[in-house]
Amino acid sequence: MKPGLGDQLLAEGDPDVAEDEQRLIETFRRQLDMGMWAAVPTRAPGRREAVLVRSFSEVPAGSERVIFFPPATGG
Repeated sequence: MKPGLGDQLLAEGDPDVAEDEQRLIETFRRQLDMGMWAAVPTRAPGRREAVLVRSFSEVPAGSERVIFFPPATGG
């Protein structure tokens, strides 16, 4: 998500299909290379939480999405 723009779909596919998995991995890596952080939403009842992941292999099977966001900056 980018401020004021909402969600943007970067890639979608089935990680069990080799071509889709490769595209998903490449997109994941590209976002991290741009300095983005990655998080996978968890399904905690009544709560909005996510787990940070550092590689595509850390994304839990069956996850519906990965959220990329810039690290917080301070001054």
